[in-house]
Amino acid sequence: MRATSSALENNRIKLTVEVDEAEMAVALDAAAKTLAQQVNVKGFRKGKVPKQVLIANIGGAAVLRSEAIRESLPDFYARAVSETLIDPIGQPDVTITGGEDEGVLVFEAEVEVRPDVTIVGYDALRVTIPSPVVGDDEIEAQIDRFRETDAVLHDVDRPIVNGDLVNMDIRAEQPDSDAEPLEMSDFMYTVGSGSIAPEVDELILGLRAGEELVVNTSAGTGQSVVYTMRLKQVKERILPELTDEWVEENTEWPTVDEMRDAVLAQMSKMKVVEAQMSQRDATLIALGELVSDELVPEVLVDAEANDRVHDLGHRLAEQKMDFEQFLQATGQTPDQLLAAVRADAQRAVKIDLALRALVKAEGLEATEEEVEEELVKTAEAMSLTAQALRDNLYKSGRVKSFDAEVAKIKANRWLGENATFVDHLGIVIDRELLREDQSVEIDE
Repeated sequence: MRATSSALENNRIKLTVEVDEAEMAVALDAAAKTLAQQVNVKGFRKGKVPKQVLIANIGGAAVLRSEAIRESLPDFYARAVSETLIDPIGQPDVTITGGEDEGVLVFEAEVEVRPDVTIVGYDALRVTIPSPVVGDDEIEAQIDRFRETDAVLHDVDRPIVNGDLVNMDIRAEQPDSDAEPLEMSDFMYTVGSGSIAPEVDELILGLRAGEELVVNTSAGTGQSVVYTMRLKQVKERILPELTDEWVEENTEWPTVDEMRDAVLAQMSKMKVVEAQMSQRDATLIALGELVSDELVPEVLVDAEANDRVHDLGHRLAEQKMDFEQFLQATGQTPDQLLAAVRADAQRAVKIDLALRALVKAEGLEATEEEVEEELVKTAEAMSLTAQALRDNLYKSGRVKSFDAEVAKIKANRWLGENATFVDHLGIVIDRELLREDQSVEIDE
């Protein structure tokens, strides 16, 4: 087989493919075996019909050749993609230009390819992530949580403040739903916990026992919910005094200082992990934003969105749930779900295009050795030999895609080493704190 490519307008490429008679003979034999399983010929079992008898019973050699072309064309196209190393992103428009009846088969395939985009500002990315540094206020808040287990509650007759415990009768209803309202008596609510709705914690401050609070919110569900709360009693938490004696009696540590050191060590590890986990995603999102929306091919977004809907359907099926139940549980309409999926798909495509642009800009293309190393690892994970995976990639036209994935790994690494990371206040985070082996040591 021989394949060549030529550029067309509007980011399209034309492949011209010639399939010699030897390869067509293999395709004809394969088509004959397929048809032999489908055609009933008197005196022969299915699959045992001689080729010439089969041809006579299906309408002649032209029918067999037509079936062979129909069956084999996708494979010929995929191999041509691998031969020419183009990067198609849509379905090809195929035209047979020769050999439909005999001889060398010639066809042309026009297809849209992934665009080469250029990004500006990738070398000056400032990415906001959670700070890995533990603040004194965070340490004190964690220590207070220990103290709260031994807190004493006192009734108070004053305006409500953060941290108070409020006894209330609460009613929740959805004005746009036929569902019955939910009611609870003597519901104990900790002000500032956010367990009802964020607006409640804001609006309840300053109220007193005996007053009523009505909050209309759509937070979390997308549907309007009206909470009616009758405030019956306000209790203040009195925390025990923080002393060495209390710490020794109520915790695993003997002194306040050792408790603080241990809390700092534990929280530091957690915050470093949190920062590391958000580092990659936040960096990729920031990089993707360097690609303007008009450069994103709709066909890529459509394909990504379809894949995501398919994956969601598969996960729901594993949980014995259908889409209707999922929409009810999440408070979404079908249009809202599709809009969210499409927005995520658009972001993913922009990130992919940006990573490829970074590879090109910084010369991060994968070497043969790097591709081979990744191919061996991937094959082992799939319980295949490296050669089997290599053949699969070639036959399916995914050679260039695999190379690109290896290069994108290098681009991700480059971003981690070159982006500037800041916390929510814009303070630059020491890169050493984000190392994979980062641990916190406490001076004795």
